[in-house]
This record gives sequence, C-alpha cells and structure tokens, in this order.
Amino acid sequence: MTDAVRSARPRDRKAQLAAVAAELFRARGFPGVGIKDIADAAGVTGPALYRHFADKQAILAYVVLSGFEDLEAATAEALSDSVPPADQLESLLGRLATQAVERREIAALWRWEGRHLPKEDQREIARRSTLALAAWSKALLVQRPDLATEDAELLCWAALSVFGSVSVHHTSVARRRFAALLVELALGVLNATLPSPASPPSVALAGLGTPSRREQVLAAATRLFAQRGFHDVSMEDIGAAAGIAGPSVYRHFPSKAALMVAIGHRAADRLALAAERALQTSDELSALRRLAASYVHTILHTPELLVSFSADRVTMPDRDKADLLRVQRDYVAQWVTLLSAVRPSLPPREAKITVHAALTIANDLARTRRLAARPNFEAELTTLLHTALGVPTAIFKPGG
Repeated sequence: MTDAVRSARPRDRKAQLAAVAAELFRARGFPGVGIKDIADAAGVTGPALYRHFADKQAILAYVVLSGFEDLEAATAEALSDSVPPADQLESLLGRLATQAVERREIAALWRWEGRHLPKEDQREIARRSTLALAAWSKALLVQRPDLATEDAELLCWAALSVFGSVSVHHTSVARRRFAALLVELALGVLNATLPSPASPPSVALAGLGTPSRREQVLAAATRLFAQRGFHDVSMEDIGAAAGIAGPSVYRHFPSKAALMVAIGHRAADRLALAAERALQTSDELSALRRLAASYVHTILHTPELLVSFSADRVTMPDRDKADLLRVQRDYVAQWVTLLSAVRPSLPPREAKITVHAALTIANDLARTRRLAARPNFEAELTTLLHTALGVPTAIFKPGG
C-alpha cells in the first residue's frame, strides 16, 4: 500500500477494514486468517485494527450483519406502500440481485463461515432471516394466491438460494446482465408449479453385515463434521463416536484432513455413479432431467455429499484439495455441457451460472431441516432444479 493511500484516511475506516478482512476470510477461510494478516493487508498496525474491532470474530459479525441490514433495507423499500403490490416482487428481486452481484463476499461468508459467529449473532441472523422470508412469502402470495403458505415459503427459500449461488463460483458476466439473469432464475422458481403429493415406493436396502472399523470411523466423522463443522471436532470425538479410543483412529486415518479427503472422494464416487446411470440415454434433454433427479436423490441419501461441500475450507494437502476441486469442476462441466446442448442460445458463462444456481438450490434446501422434512420433498426439489435449468419437468421417479 502506498504512502498516499495510507495517508488518505477514509471517512469509514471501520467499513474499509471489514472489507479487507472479508476478502481474506473468503479466500482462506475464517480459521486461516489472523489479525496480523488483516492488518498487513489493510496497511495498518494490529493496535490500529483493535481500535475498531475487539477480535476477528467481531469483524466477521460486522460484515455478515451489515449484509443482512442491506437485505432488510431492500425488502422494506421494495415492499413499501409506495410500490404498487403488483410490482413489489419484481422490485424486490431486482434489488436483491444487484446486492448479490456487487457484494458476493457477504453470501460466501454467511454460507461458509457463519458457524464461527457468536451463538447470539447466529440466532439473531436466523430470526431476521425468518422475518425477511415471511415478508417475501406474503408478497408472493399476493401474486399467487393459489399457493399454500408453506409452499410459498419453499419457493422463497429457493429464490434466496439463487442469489446465494454467486458465492460458490467465480464465473461472471457484465453486472447488469448478471443481475438480470439472477432475477430471471429467481422468478422462474417463484413461478414453479410444485408436483402433487405422491407416495413414492420405499426402497429397503439389505444390510451387508457389520461395516469395517475404517468404515465406522468414516461414518462417525461424516456425522460429526455435518453436525458441528470440521474445526470443532477432534480425533478423540470421532473415536468416541465410533466406539474406539481416540488414538486408535490414527490406525485408519493419519489426520482429520485425511478423513475429509476420504469423505470428499466417497461423495465424488457416489455422484459419478449416479451421473453415469442418469446419462445412459442418447436424448440430451432426458439426460439433463435425469441428471438433476439423480443429484437430488443422491444428496438426500448421501451424508458425505453435504459434508464434502466444505472440503475446500479445510486444511488439507494442496494436491488432495486440487484433486477434489478438479472432480467437482468436471461434474459441473457435465451439467453445463448438457444444458448448452439443450439450450444452445444460452451463452456458456450464463449456462454455468444457471447450473450453479440449480445446484445451490438443492444444496441449501437439503440442509434446511424443516424443508427437507416435507413429505414430497424429493419430487419438489427435483422440480425446482428442472425449473431453474429451464427444462420441462418429466414425471418424477425416485432416484432419477
């Protein structure tokens, strides 16, 4: 940082420091950033940083809460009496899309680092999120009075995931077009026709005997990482959950990072197998629909998949991290290739943004317990993915 920049003291130094920290948190993950890193990147001393924030947790809280304040302001403005009821929903989506494009780091930090916030801040954000979703649902019901309240809530959660999807990739287009595309995608899911309740046949999986000790350790780690996050689980915790002494875990895995690598590869293998089955057709439209259905089925029945989403935030050997990232990118590329074939007028970058939006809807809603508990959830989620992709929904069959 030059002397000129150092001497130019902005009117809101606190916000500037928070912005620098936000970029570091997003790039390295919250645990991988220290106060000194933030101070060095901002060109200030540690004591100068402490004049504004008590610790780095306070910085994270400031960034995330300021983002929610922007969301609340956009909601209040769009749904105010000054905006005709018929225009409120589209006005809201436009404001949210602009915020998502201009401040991608906010969604990223809440999605990946929110668990590092103080519990009271997490509860406050959850409370305010619920209030915002309720306001959005009310606005949607004005446009679609045929919907049940709980269905309107589901669709609004899906729309929120569209905006949140900008945090999981780096693909971009011109800002105005990017925002317009997000609005189109969000409007699509808000106007989706949910499938009628059905009773899909249950599939009983026969047991194959007692799993090996290694498999028991892997299953225990998967469960604990999903519940508490990677950094808050010790090898002793994993051993206790698997019914063995903590040190015994090291006979099977040399470290927690090695466990996460194994979980990531297990998830990738299961996705690849499901995709291979889905793609056994020469019809590209059918293949894309089947691929979406296979993803939903896999994510709802494979706990490793949800855990593996945080693998890039974990300290692991660069080679393993790069390998898992390559596998994930190859999987997404399958979707993009099919979508481009089905919708050839869609530019490649927009196809990729669309695919990430669809996948994020699945990932977010599958992790939202009260939504995942809906009796027809697998069929509904499959329909939402088909809608986001812009392809007609076929008759749903569990497992694709």
